[in-house]
Amino acid sequence: MKTDQIVNLSRRRFVAGSAVSLAGLTLGIIPMVVAEQREAGPGIAGQAPETAGDFSPNAFLRIDANGIVTVISKHLEMGQGTYTGMATLVAEELDADWERVRVEGAPADAGRYNNLFWGKAQGTGGSTAIANSWKQMRKAGAAARQMLVQAAAKQWQVEVGEITVKSGVIRHAPSGRQSGFGELAELAAEQPVPESVTLKDPKSFTLIGQRIPRKDSPEKINGQAIFTQDVKLPGMLTAVVLHPPRFGATVSKIDSKDALAVKGVREVIRIPSGVAVVADDFWQAKLGRDALSVSWDESKAFRKSSAQILDDYRQLAEKPGLTARTEGSAATAMASTDDAIEAEYSVPFLSHSAMEPMNCVVRIDEAGCEVWNGEQMQTSDQHQIAGLLGLEPHQVHINMLYAGGSFGRRANPAADYLLETVHIAKALKPGTPLKMVWTREDDTHGGYYRPLYLHRMRAALNGQGEPHVWEQRIVGQSILKGTPFESVMVKDGVDMTSVEGAANLPYEIKHIQVDLHSPELPVPVLWWRSVGSTHTAFAVECFIDELAVKAGQDPLAYRRKLLRNHPRHLGVLNLAAEKAGWGEPMGRNRGQGIAVHESFNSYVAQVVEVSVRRSVISVDRVVIAVDCGVAVNPDVIVAQMEGGMGFGLSATLFSELTFREGRIEQSNFTDYRILRIDQMPEVEVHIVASAEAPTGVGEPATPVIAPAVANAVYAATGKRLRQLPLRLG
Repeated sequence: MKTDQIVNLSRRRFVAGSAVSLAGLTLGIIPMVVAEQREAGPGIAGQAPETAGDFSPNAFLRIDANGIVTVISKHLEMGQGTYTGMATLVAEELDADWERVRVEGAPADAGRYNNLFWGKAQGTGGSTAIANSWKQMRKAGAAARQMLVQAAAKQWQVEVGEITVKSGVIRHAPSGRQSGFGELAELAAEQPVPESVTLKDPKSFTLIGQRIPRKDSPEKINGQAIFTQDVKLPGMLTAVVLHPPRFGATVSKIDSKDALAVKGVREVIRIPSGVAVVADDFWQAKLGRDALSVSWDESKAFRKSSAQILDDYRQLAEKPGLTARTEGSAATAMASTDDAIEAEYSVPFLSHSAMEPMNCVVRIDEAGCEVWNGEQMQTSDQHQIAGLLGLEPHQVHINMLYAGGSFGRRANPAADYLLETVHIAKALKPGTPLKMVWTREDDTHGGYYRPLYLHRMRAALNGQGEPHVWEQRIVGQSILKGTPFESVMVKDGVDMTSVEGAANLPYEIKHIQVDLHSPELPVPVLWWRSVGSTHTAFAVECFIDELAVKAGQDPLAYRRKLLRNHPRHLGVLNLAAEKAGWGEPMGRNRGQGIAVHESFNSYVAQVVEVSVRRSVISVDRVVIAVDCGVAVNPDVIVAQMEGGMGFGLSATLFSELTFREGRIEQSNFTDYRILRIDQMPEVEVHIVASAEAPTGVGEPATPVIAPAVANAVYAATGKRLRQLPLRLG
């Protein structure tokens, strides 16, 4: 990670004599990568980077004259608790009054707000928000605290060391003087920025580690939170788009007469992705689209079914793929055994199905392009939009709003729905605000999906029943090929997101071979919550269970032996097993299953109890243990474990997108089933105490549930299910 530099962004504001309401202390952390960007010139990533001491309307921390502390979050809040986490890190080191801390979303500006794990790019994803901000945000708080103390010492003519700060109050006990942050903010902004700061000893934490309330909850409960769908601008029009019925089809002929006759419909516009109907509001646009007549050229359209795709993948799996990991000599070892265990696992295409469907507001005028969006990949989207409009990236201003979920859908390197909105807005009168809305059916039929994958597994056991050779062949589309991430995350032809969770298999096995086929289909694919681990954990953890059964050993004890050199895996495995009462008699038609997996540097184990009656699988109880380093906010971690597990349970039991003659057969939650609230099991979450730096919690609970349930179903019924969603009979 690059070294961070703390800078005072408020000085120029004072020099310029800004309004009283702006008087205060504004601090930012400018990473060293900014210097590199400065040399490269404006437009490389966001707007021209700030020089230390320059005026800036944005930073990580602002304290106004009323003492309100505003933390500016560089990461999108899409339900995962990021705003609360960012604020906690700053407030802890600042010793702020939590009740007087608020949070704002940062604008697009990679110069200040880059994800430190992503280099010169701003974005939220990969469960990196807290992990990459852990020291950065704390430094911002600590620097502000030090400058406030210096200001107090100067004003009161006392020694710095005699001043204390607690809950937003600065005190000098010997003289009895005290002050709030606001009264000293202006003077604090004039103090020298500390070249270095000493962060708190964790023993002194008062906020980190506590179950403090989320900052975004009140306004989401009372309806004040602003999502893209809530944006209303004067003169704004709304568009919906008719997309091709099959991927690869193109517009042949448009008859817009009936659509234009619908009240409120203003225009029908052909764009690269289909035909847009623009109206005064959504419903008029929807009615106009229903009346639209379009002929499609489907001569080059995709026409395969899911079964045909799976058959194709099985044929590919007969041949060696590109090597993702090789240890020992798996082929030789396998050739010397006549007792290999083989299995095939497969998972279907999946929709992200965020509660807030894709939408975006765009206004294009002579100054550039302004965007309102639940924005997950600011830098990439800025460049995509700028490229389409012939602008410099800094001329694309993005307003980051709340997002009603994403699960990966809004982090699209192709910026699909954003560019679609820009294409439509380009065709309108300059300065016309445009809201573009996808219905859920639009996203189900024409969106981006978690790819279908097939795993071919083979292993052989030694005299102790332990696997001494492991072969895993994976077949599935590459998410990264053709994207800006390909040069970094595709190595020797292997998309690392396709094999994560398999190529880093933690079990002690002498001979390992993992290889990959990445067939190309015209079906758009994208990362889905927990990315590659969504399918690799299912195949690996179920197959390990099969090996334990073959060896006649308890699945928990079997894993413990094979993970003997992986203490963090063992830590969550043992904690989950202990809390769940692993091995207790379950009764007829009931069973326990266990699985453990590491993703995004966090470790999660789950023990599941299921009941099976008349071929219906009921998940009754899930006990989760997680090791994610320092638990910044245990409440948020518990919520993410529960939500991530429930999200994965939908795919375990119900969710599936299927193709028939090239068309997606599902449309909405009526036939694309997700978990109903009355199907949510009893859940317990236990957090491993840790002094390690925090890691991700948004995704790691998702991949573990499917193998844990499948293993529990085997324990209850003796039937090994190897295809998701799980179905008996």
